[in-house]
Amino acid sequence: MRVRKLTFAALAVAATLSLTACNDEDLTGQGDPSAASTASPSGGSGSGSSNGSEKAGGQQDAGSESGSGGGGAEKCRTDDLDISATDGTISGDTEGTVVVEFKNLGGKDCVLAAYAGVDLKTGSGSLSAERTGQEADTTVLKDGESTFFGVTYPMDDSGGSGVSVSALLVTPPNETKSFSVEWPGSNTLPVTDGSGSSVKVGPMGSAGQGGES
Repeated sequence: MRVRKLTFAALAVAATLSLTACNDEDLTGQGDPSAASTASPSGGSGSGSSNGSEKAGGQQDAGSESGSGGGGAEKCRTDDLDISATDGTISGDTEGTVVVEFKNLGGKDCVLAAYAGVDLKTGSGSLSAERTGQEADTTVLKDGESTFFGVTYPMDDSGGSGVSVSALLVTPPNETKSFSVEWPGSNTLPVTDGSGSSVKVGPMGSAGQGGES
């Protein structure tokens, strides 16, 4: 019995020494401030790097699926939009204006990027509208609500026949499917020298309801 008691006592002392050594190593590692201060910048880890990745991902999606501020909403698809166009030209304007309306009928909120694609079908072929260059943000179009943008074009005051316009081909942002609507503006455009498109398209929200720009 004496031998067994001595053996148990020796084991207890050895275990105590082992635990003390482990604890000393842990405390030494935790107490080294230089290790914690250099890990995040060099390794790209830590809360700052994580937040940056999420922000970059949101910006990348802004033009595709979710968009900035979209709350996870998907992009607005052509089949979910009621697309129409009206004449928004005001008497005395030097340019004609067509107002395009996107109404969300998809049953849920969706995201629209800054510009839609716009092409005019003319007697001389397809004419692509150029962006005005106005700054615009990606926005969320609520279910059942509408947003408007303007298409401006030169008035045909030459007295000649000009170039006839029959339809407006609209492609929602980041979509490949287009929608054709009847052209509500002037029947003709003036003949240009081909130096660039004289038809301009504004960003989403650049025109108000009823054609106010």
